[in-house]
Amino acid sequence: MPKPHLIILHNETVRALLKQAWEDSEPGGANAHEEGGFVLRDAAAEFSVYRWPTGAQNEIRVPSHSGCKIGDTEIVASFHTHPNVGDDYLQEPSETDKRAVRNDPNLKGANYVGEFVISRDTIYLVTPQGQVRELVDTDDLFSDE
Repeated sequence: MPKPHLIILHNETVRALLKQAWEDSEPGGANAHEEGGFVLRDAAAEFSVYRWPTGAQNEIRVPSHSGCKIGDTEIVASFHTHPNVGDDYLQEPSETDKRAVRNDPNLKGANYVGEFVISRDTIYLVTPQGQVRELVDTDDLFSDE
């Protein structure tokens, strides 16, 4: 049986919306900025994405998400982009990214798998414990549509 984070990542709706967030972040451009959001699952087990407000060049603010929910809808994952591709920027999750997930008491839902970090070459997962896994090549995931 596929792992929950892979079920989420390969869901058509989620994949399309993650790709849109990546494109919206203007990767590699002069106006590159972080985009992010929550992946939600409703009572009918349908996925949707709740986008966060547009971030800055290398940071983004996470909106309130008490109890690992937006309203009454369960958060099963979060995500943000790393669109800056120059030598001065990390493509992989930073220590701040890891701490933000690990130390957030409102991202401790039973079905929360972690945060996807979308970079130019790789999509990473920061687990709820703050560990990082490389999941898939970005182009491979987004070209499956």
